[in-house]
Amino acid sequence: MSEGIEKIVIVGGGTTGWMAAASLSRYVKDKNITVTLIESPNINTVGVGEATIPNIVSFNRNLGIDEVELIKATQATFKLGIEFEGWHQKDTRFFHPFADYGMKVDNVEFHHYINKLNSEGYSLDLQDYSFACVLAKQGNFAQPHPNPTNPMADYSYAYHLDAALYGKFLTDFSVKQGVEHILANVDKVHLNKESGFIESVELDDGRCIFGDLFIDCSGFKGLLIEGAMGIGLDDLSQWLPCNSAVAVQTELAGKPLPYTRAIAKEAGWQWQIPLQHRMGNGYIYSSQFSDKQAAEDSLLASVQGQTINDVRHFTFPLGRREKTWHKNCFSLGLAGGFLEPLESLGISLIQTALAKLLTFFPDKSFNEADIAEVNRLHSTELDRIVDFLAMHYKLTKRDDTEFWRYCQQMKISDTLAHKIEVFKSQGHIVMHDHESFEEASWLSMYHGFKVVPQRYDVRIKNLDSKMIEQKLMQMRNSIYGAAEQAMSHQAFIEKHCRAVCDL
Repeated sequence: MSEGIEKIVIVGGGTTGWMAAASLSRYVKDKNITVTLIESPNINTVGVGEATIPNIVSFNRNLGIDEVELIKATQATFKLGIEFEGWHQKDTRFFHPFADYGMKVDNVEFHHYINKLNSEGYSLDLQDYSFACVLAKQGNFAQPHPNPTNPMADYSYAYHLDAALYGKFLTDFSVKQGVEHILANVDKVHLNKESGFIESVELDDGRCIFGDLFIDCSGFKGLLIEGAMGIGLDDLSQWLPCNSAVAVQTELAGKPLPYTRAIAKEAGWQWQIPLQHRMGNGYIYSSQFSDKQAAEDSLLASVQGQTINDVRHFTFPLGRREKTWHKNCFSLGLAGGFLEPLESLGISLIQTALAKLLTFFPDKSFNEADIAEVNRLHSTELDRIVDFLAMHYKLTKRDDTEFWRYCQQMKISDTLAHKIEVFKSQGHIVMHDHESFEEASWLSMYHGFKVVPQRYDVRIKNLDSKMIEQKLMQMRNSIYGAAEQAMSHQAFIEKHCRAVCDL
């Protein structure tokens, strides 16, 4: 039997490195394993993505982190979903909630009842039947009951948080858990000449840090996985058109909304992410259809409030590692690749990758079958995500700029094309293994982009439409009544988790 891992070395800090450190420190708590994190003292983290999806709530809870303490420390606000403005056509908007719509009736998905009535001349809006959508529309927030008695009350939430403050919070947490923190630059990576495994990293102060398992959190450059081990990126630019970004922070103008705004622009889209102390703004765009100066001018012309930092520009390779795990090196975060932050997946992908690593945690033999399975699972997960993101562009009906005309004509995978065609036929939602987005998320996109099925589920064809209308009206009134009783998002924060001081 092979010996167990004794030393884990994480190269890189920031949100990625410290999420890895926090998670691994909990995993090794009762084991004879040390965790060392090496962080450059002079590299700023990218830190432009500050919106999350609901699995961050369980991630922090599993670490034993107090939610209120975390929210105060990171100046966080709550997030019920994303509002997409101007994506289908210039003057349209729709909401993607962390929730289902209505509930199944007689084993038939709820949206078929909406489709049936609308095909008969009604004008019902699917979003009126999601509690999270209605809460967001009213600017209110309520935490879901842990054991909801009504399926319509079952929804989730995430956070908008300051990524730098979250990294600092996890730094303090991890060091208290016993993680060794080294501030230094990695100068060299030493490989075993026979096996090709990483043996150690040499620091700029001359020290050599030896390890058994190395986690690459060094950002886009992939210092270990690419620089030392030569594992390149699979290009994804044919599926995702935006490859550049400009970002700036502004003073908070007005009360923070309980959702992220994704606003379609000339050559991409703009995000607005409200924190307790400021607003995060950015413009993700295609360099094929805009230059840096035009993108910066467009962003600054549309932000609200005074800017509080310098504008920052980014370019990023749209791709993923050919292998996320190679020999004794596991790549994480930007070192593992980049998908644009259209659905706030950056932190989530760190979590899911860590979960796979812990499920298949190696010993010193580094079983090749285990490594191959993690790579397969990760690759499949990204395939599903790329399809979901590509759909946001492909389904647009905008033709007012060259960028949006390109999006209408862009190539999509056969898998995505099949999903869309099946929904267009009878409104059925095709799901595959390892989907990051549930059926309700796909339904949100079809609804938002006005993809109307030609038919609805045949099982409800002979049901009385007036009876269905009455049931739906009762449901709608119940949802709106409950949402109106909730506190405003701002009032909820003031009462429960206001940060002690503005930073």
